[in-house]
Amino acid sequence: MTFKTTLKSAVAGLALVAGAQAAFADGHGEITVGYFLEWPMPFQFAKETGMYDEALGVKVNWVSFDTGTAMSAAMASGDVQMSVSQGIPPFVVATSAGQDLQVLDVAVSYADNDNCVVAAALEIDKDSAGELAGKKVAVPLGTAAHYGFLKQMEHFGVSLDSLEVVDMAPAEGEAALSQGAVDMACGWGGALRRMTNSGNVLLTGAEKTELGILVFDATTAPTSYVAENSDQVAAFLSVTASANAMWADEANQAKMLPVIAKDAGMSEDDAASTLSTFVFPTVEEQLSEAWLGGNAATFMKGVADVFVEAKSIDAAKASYEDNVNAGPLGQ
Repeated sequence: MTFKTTLKSAVAGLALVAGAQAAFADGHGEITVGYFLEWPMPFQFAKETGMYDEALGVKVNWVSFDTGTAMSAAMASGDVQMSVSQGIPPFVVATSAGQDLQVLDVAVSYADNDNCVVAAALEIDKDSAGELAGKKVAVPLGTAAHYGFLKQMEHFGVSLDSLEVVDMAPAEGEAALSQGAVDMACGWGGALRRMTNSGNVLLTGAEKTELGILVFDATTAPTSYVAENSDQVAAFLSVTASANAMWADEANQAKMLPVIAKDAGMSEDDAASTLSTFVFPTVEEQLSEAWLGGNAATFMKGVADVFVEAKSIDAAKASYEDNVNAGPLGQ
């Protein structure tokens, strides 16, 4: 197994800056928020129509990232104040290393939009997954896709030591899979959709969920920023919830989809296809025991324990309850 050193180096880098104060331009009335391209969500309609700027009373700058681990690093350095749709696994990697971050809402649940794809030429499916031993796999380390990969290999009884795992962002993994440079690649969004042109998934979203392989993202932020700007954070989350509610009404989708697709860098058809696999829990659902009311912290502990067992991180926290803050969402 070759990814241990790489992931631990990233974790060590995060730990070094975990205590950094957010040096953002608060006095200039601006904040910066991270998000993903090719990951269409209702909040992007609000982003592009100025709803956030109006509600927060400050200019909201937006910066795109390739992975959730990069989001963690940007929040640690103070370059970014909040991240929309950060995966729980990269969040857990960062907080396990000592970075003081909090989950603020459930941005999206997407069991069918985060997966691993095996090269078609290998003709490997869930009934022959043992044949993956000795193969080369592209995995974005410390992400939801990494966690899902580990859990799938555990389910199929494929030893991690038997695989050559290389750290690649989803787009890089997709390119490598299409070129035959790797035998399997893991990712999400547009990259995952393109991966399926070169192969097949081992498990469907429903099959993964049955096995307890949950896949969801959250809006996250440094604890210090939330504590000092709770009203601003609450306003931000309220706009996101409003955009989700707008999208839930099919009457609004025709006007929202073109805006969302353009901002995501996708065609309308591809954006619609991706959105059809997404679930956006209501505020009431998010505040329930199933999510932020209890299960989210328990799930984080489970993710951390899997990473510890895989020797991807040194240790898990005893509890992640302090890393969940539903207060601003409930305001």
